[in-house]
Amino acid sequence: MAKKELIETFKLMAPGGQATPAPPLGPVLGAKGVNPGQFIQQFNAATGQLNGKVVGCVVRVYSDRSFEFDIKSSPTAVLIKEAAGVEKASGEPNKNKVGKITRAQVESIAEEKKEDLNSASVDAACRIIEGQARSMGITVEG
Repeated sequence: MAKKELIETFKLMAPGGQATPAPPLGPVLGAKGVNPGQFIQQFNAATGQLNGKVVGCVVRVYSDRSFEFDIKSSPTAVLIKEAAGVEKASGEPNKNKVGKITRAQVESIAEEKKEDLNSASVDAACRIIEGQARSMGITVEG
């Protein structure tokens, strides 16, 4: 039996447990040689408990059209907007502040993201998240 060879690796974002083969997900998967229906079924089964929260996913496609995927945590921007209770970040973060988050909320986001961030400690992860919050026009208190 021939060894399956890795053809391509790509990243995508989709709502956990609620992904559908409709655009933009279906066409991207089809173009990469992945069966969209099969991927959606496995993805929704793996992320069912996330209830529509957007998550990142790394997909590896092999020469026999099989695939594997790893679920990553939600993007930091999504978690910050959720914590601040805002729909959209500021277009002018230095002039227009759109929300506030506390240091405790930053620490909880850092704990959730610690595997995906390249930081040595939770404190360093908090500084990364605080910087992103400031660049979104969200004030960090505490």
